[in-house]
Amino acid sequence: MGKTGYDDTPMLPDSPWQVHDYRRPLPPVVTPGTESSPTQPGQAPSDAIFLFDGKDLSGWTGRDGEARWQVQDGYMQVVPGTGDISSRERFGDCQLHLEFACPAEVKGDSQGRGNSGVFLMGLYEIQVLDGYDNPTYADGITAAIYGEYPPLVNACRRPGEWQTYDIIWTAPRFSGVELVSPAFLTLLHNGVVVHQHQVLNGPTGHRDVYAYKAHAPTGSLKLQDHGDLVRYRNIWYRPLPAPEGCGCGCGCGCDCD
Repeated sequence: MGKTGYDDTPMLPDSPWQVHDYRRPLPPVVTPGTESSPTQPGQAPSDAIFLFDGKDLSGWTGRDGEARWQVQDGYMQVVPGTGDISSRERFGDCQLHLEFACPAEVKGDSQGRGNSGVFLMGLYEIQVLDGYDNPTYADGITAAIYGEYPPLVNACRRPGEWQTYDIIWTAPRFSGVELVSPAFLTLLHNGVVVHQHQVLNGPTGHRDVYAYKAHAPTGSLKLQDHGDLVRYRNIWYRPLPAPEGCGCGCGCGCDCD
């Protein structure tokens, strides 16, 4: 296989690597624990707010109004060509849980294999990909903060198996147009910590570096139609308060009150 990334992209801030750098070391592979029930989603906490409970897409919008993905057997599946879908619910700091499965039939390689994405506030992508025995650029592998940070390890299950993302999200704070505090993310992939309170450089994107621009304190969850038959189920969140000891509520943990 030839190069799986690029060498003509901008340098990442404070980093020796370029965006999607093909020379960037891939995370080591680990084997996650087995699912408690491959056919049934787990139970959510009693205070969870469901974004998708396996019944319908009434809580979601699509490119042309209503979401047009397929719903069956307790999951929703991308219908290629219908576009991304976004939750009607908007939220900021949160604990977010979702489960996904890439197609069992392996087609393509690198970024062309089981590709989708989870966009927090519609702007900050956690990559969804069939990353099991599938070389690609490090900041584009499964559970990467796309174009910014690879996961600490590759915790992917085999194609077709259900996988989990458990996310702790701290939204960025702005004062007018000025950034007060950046976004932070902790992510467990199949129960394995792959990002620990990682600061984000800004919104994510392809082949470039993107600066923060002021936006609302809450936003939708967006799921990406990348043309692959990726499935999702059991999507819920819990809103989180600002950390204690942070008088300004920015999430930085400073003694600023």
